[in-house]
Order: sequence, then structure tokens, then C-alpha cells
Amino acid sequence: MTRKVAAQLIDVLEDLRQELPSKPRSGDWESKRVVVKERLRKLPDLVEKAAGMIQIVPGPGRPHTADLAKRTMLFLFARLMQKSNRDMEDLLVLFGPLFHLDVSYKSIERLYSDEDVKMVLHNLFLLLLQEEGVSGHTAGDGTGYGMSVTRHYSSDPRKHGRTYRYAFRLIDLQTGMYVGVGFSLQSEMEAFHEAMEMARPRGIKSIRLDRYYSSLKVLHKLAGMEIFVIPKKNLSRIGLPWARLLNRIASNPLAYLLEYFQRNLSENGFSSDKARFGWMVHQKREDRQRTALFSIAVLHNLFYVRATG
Repeated sequence: MTRKVAAQLIDVLEDLRQELPSKPRSGDWESKRVVVKERLRKLPDLVEKAAGMIQIVPGPGRPHTADLAKRTMLFLFARLMQKSNRDMEDLLVLFGPLFHLDVSYKSIERLYSDEDVKMVLHNLFLLLLQEEGVSGHTAGDGTGYGMSVTRHYSSDPRKHGRTYRYAFRLIDLQTGMYVGVGFSLQSEMEAFHEAMEMARPRGIKSIRLDRYYSSLKVLHKLAGMEIFVIPKKNLSRIGLPWARLLNRIASNPLAYLLEYFQRNLSENGFSSDKARFGWMVHQKREDRQRTALFSIAVLHNLFYVRATG
């Protein structure tokens, strides 16, 4: 595999990309809403199970006014409502009989840094994957969340600096559920590596990524997986991983692209997440920002339905 042959293959892929539709066709999404309702019915039991997996040793300080499962349900409810903490305090007066809690807006904000709640959310994330069953065939992409209403990730060409928090989410193609998530203050690449470490124990058979992750270093990290990525045009160093991938492309460019295009499921997931759960991070502390973005992945796995086969 020479550089000249590699460049010709990349040109062939580019020509095919222009001719093929880049988005999968939509299926009958509404008929699958029953799946979401069933997940929501099971949620209180799953949260109880997730909390029961944690052994907590009482320490110094004032004890919590609510048990761990109730605090987690309150946190998820607050995230789903997308209201300020003060508005949530008022709403809980109305929904008091549901939670049997009397909390202040400060108590709601502290849930974002409650280590026990974080552990329950992590366990809940894993339980939801076990309930659904995932295929191991994945796609991934990164995105950013703004820190203020004046800086929107889709309209700001810079997309870096203190105005953004980065997330990478690895989505299962069969179920549409996230199997790995990462967070970073610095870059999508840093978030990518964190998400891969989280997802790897569950087994990844194949992965689809965009050109940003098209490097020899990343390919080495993904050894053992079937990789679908479009090489960069200025590919200078081939190496064994690139040679293997380019030979697969050469054998059937069309089939390769059709697999690669399933990466669009990641973009669909980001769009639905930001429409439903917001595109901003309101928390100021880094640990609370991480919890806020991780909770979006948990809520996604509760509400998302894979509409296409």
C-alpha cells in the first residue's frame, strides 16, 4: 500500500460520498414509544437496585434528609424539568407528595456533587444497558455545551476555550443507547479517550468515527475492533493499521461507506439530547458540570428509541 494508492482510494471515497445519501431513513418512531414508557415504569425499581449496590458507611456531619434512591430520583426529575434550582424549589411544593421531600434550591444544586448520587447514576447507566442488551457495533462523535446563552456551539466557529465543555458519546447502533461517555474541559479528543475507557469492558466489535479521529495513534488505540473512518487527505505515514484499513476500502468502497454513514446516528442522538435536555451547562464547578453532562447520557438511554433498522 503506497501513498499514491492511498490518495487514489481516498478520492474514490470522496466521490462516492457526494453520490450517496448521508442520513439513514427514518422508521415508524411513534410505534416504539411504548418502549420508553416501559423504561420509565421500571425506573424507580432500577434506581432502588442501583442504590442497593452501594454500601455506605456513615461518616461525620449532618445526615441526609432523604435516602439515596429518593435523592437520585429528585436529581433526575430536576434535570428533566430543565428549570433553575429556585424554580425547582417552587415546583417541589406542587410535587411534594411525589417525593415526600422539603428541600431548598441549594439542596438541589448540592446533588450535582453528591458522590453517592453519582455512584447510583453510574450503576443506573450500566443497569439500563443490561436491560436493553447492546450489540457492540458502535459509532462515536464529540460535541460541546455552551456556558452562556451568548455562545452557542453550532454557531461559534472557534469551539474552544472557557466558553465550552466537551463531551464524547459512543452510541450502540442496534439500540441507540450510549455505551461510553467522556467529559473534558480541553478538547473532544480527551473526552474521546475517557469514553473509550468506559466502554471497552463491555466489548466493542466495530466503531465508526469522523476524520477528527483519523490518526495512526487513534488506530493503535482501537486495535482489535473493526474500524470505519475516512482517512485524512494528507495521509503521509501509512503503517500497518492504515494498510489494513485501506485494503478493506479497496475491496469494496461502497460497502465501507454504507457502514461509515451509520455514524450519523451519533449526530441524531446529539440533536435529540440538546432539544430535550438543553444545550447549556449551568453549573460552575467542574465536578458538577461533569455530573450534569453524564446525567444527559443516562436520560438519553431512558428516552431514546432506535427508529431505523
